[in-house]
Amino acid sequence: MTLNATEVRALPAVGDVVTAAEVLGIGRTVAYELVRTDRFPTPVLRVGRQIKIPTAYLIELLGLSTEGAAWPPSQTPQE
Repeated sequence: MTLNATEVRALPAVGDVVTAAEVLGIGRTVAYELVRTDRFPTPVLRVGRQIKIPTAYLIELLGLSTEGAAWPPSQTPQE
């Protein structure tokens, strides 16, 4: 099941690999393999044995609005 934009924006600040896989429309096995081989398309947080994916990076990857986000993942280039 792929989540829609409203559901993605409503996710907590960090989620698990399975939820991130649902957001991206990929299977959990593929998602864990991408994490294991350091090829997951967003940064991955390892907290002890847990693997967490910051939702802000998923939102940015999908091109969804991050207006109002407390912690945007990208920085504005300084001129």
